[in-house]
Amino acid sequence: MKFINYMKRIKIILAFVSITIVAIVFESCGGKREPNYTYMPDMAYSRAFEAYDSNNLKNENINYIPYPVEGTIRRGDLFPYPLPNDSNGYKMSAQIKDPLPPLDTIQMAEAQRLFNINCAICHGPKLDAQGPLSTGGKIPAVANLTLKQYVEMPVGTMFHVVTYGKNNMGSYASQLTREQRWMVIQYVKSQQLKGSAASDSTKSSGTAAKDSTTIKK
Repeated sequence: MKFINYMKRIKIILAFVSITIVAIVFESCGGKREPNYTYMPDMAYSRAFEAYDSNNLKNENINYIPYPVEGTIRRGDLFPYPLPNDSNGYKMSAQIKDPLPPLDTIQMAEAQRLFNINCAICHGPKLDAQGPLSTGGKIPAVANLTLKQYVEMPVGTMFHVVTYGKNNMGSYASQLTREQRWMVIQYVKSQQLKGSAASDSTKSSGTAAKDSTTIKK
């Protein structure tokens, strides 16, 4: 009798444990749309906040600064351009040197892409002021970058113009980072160098042909 009572107790305990386990499993496997207890609701469900909302910007309890802190630069960015946007700054820009090392093949391809997107629409892919906005009369007096005055223009002056704009050309400081502007200028100078070399080669060929004709006569 004692053995039978003992076995009954064991069965009752096992049944209770089984029911408890099944209840826990079903409780924990609830639907995804109805999650169970959330122990840290403030971390699981963040309060929606529109940072640029005009009401939030006026809230004195919100420490929101829409612009970078004065005197700071973005990590990995070049130092700010030091010269002002005036006639004196334009003259002094001729002394500014390119802070970037010579671009490799991949970087030069990226510089060409940036030029085609931002500059070729006016200056043309060949730098000859034959871009669609120039030839279409939308923007007059576009600089022909193949001319001597631009070929000989210092890189610092060119960077100054791209940064602040000049005459009909606007500033590209908001479209291109400082590094990207220098990359584009390296690309322009490389194309100008190729154009000058091709021009010199053509002149040399023409001179040689004239000399040959003179000798035959």
